Amino acid sequence: MKKNFWEKMQKPFFVLAPMADVTDFAQRQMLVKYGKPDVLYTEFVSADGLASEKGRKALLRDMRFEENEHPIVAQIFGANPENIKKATEILCELGFDGIEINMGCPDRSVEKQGAGSALMKNPKLARELIRAAKAGAGEIPISVKTRLGYNKNEIETWLPEILAEQPAVLTVHLRTRKEMSEVAAHWELAPRIAALAREHGVIIVGNGDVQSLQDGKQKAKDSGMDGIMVGRGIFGNPWFFNKKISIDDIPLSERFAVMIEHAKLFEKELASKKIKGFHVMKKHFKAYVGGFDGAKELRAKLMETESVKEVEDIVSGYFNK
Repeated sequence: MKKNFWEKMQKPFFVLAPMADVTDFAQRQMLVKYGKPDVLYTEFVSADGLASEKGRKALLRDMRFEENEHPIVAQIFGANPENIKKATEILCELGFDGIEINMGCPDRSVEKQGAGSALMKNPKLARELIRAAKAGAGEIPISVKTRLGYNKNEIETWLPEILAEQPAVLTVHLRTRKEMSEVAAHWELAPRIAALAREHGVIIVGNGDVQSLQDGKQKAKDSGMDGIMVGRGIFGNPWFFNKKISIDDIPLSERFAVMIEHAKLFEKELASKKIKGFHVMKKHFKAYVGGFDGAKELRAKLMETESVKEVEDIVSGYFNK
């Protein structure tokens, strides 16, 4: 069996945040090529869906990964211990290095199931889910991602409930459910959270508003966090985790070439296989195209595209004005 890879990580380590319709196979492969984080995550999937034969086939397509992506963690959500255990068993068989339970997603459809952020209101069930995942995982490490609290800061009451179950890692998005992403992440609370985790012997990761690799290193140093999770920072920037290259040093022509490469990979591996629609790429186009003359007009045109060929024509037209 695999051992707990988290324990071997050099600190501070950097991990990719699991994001729906973002951290898909194409995005992860772009990161592997241009700036691989220490740990990759898949998009989160429903444990209930994985546990049912009917839902499993479609969801397993989202779980595809290649050898070059290790270590890679699968994130699941759910509120049924039996299904969490079953989903964990399935994901372990697929060869994931770790499994994470999401206890912080604010999406209403997830919360209605009693999952995601709703678990902050139900610590007893949250603890049951961690135990169920551990039972299904054998030696594969189980981690948890959550927030500071539901409507207010509950780090002294909510986080100890999770830490008591000894997950391999606890990642805290430094905002409450109520705050969503509308306020600055509360990095001032990170030292206390890191101290709590240390008391329980649990590896702790901070998440929220990390602007660059350097910024992340500083935040880890100031807070005592073992690792840093990055989400929105990777949009339009597959070089984010690259220690040698900054996006500011990359010529516009190269940024566009990488954007087209990303779109081609997405079209080939996801859109053509009817796993995701090409429109999903548009959030990436928005991020790749910015900070230069004519960016707004170019973005508007890219929002209308339905294929890589159209994207290539528009980019070519920009350079051949």
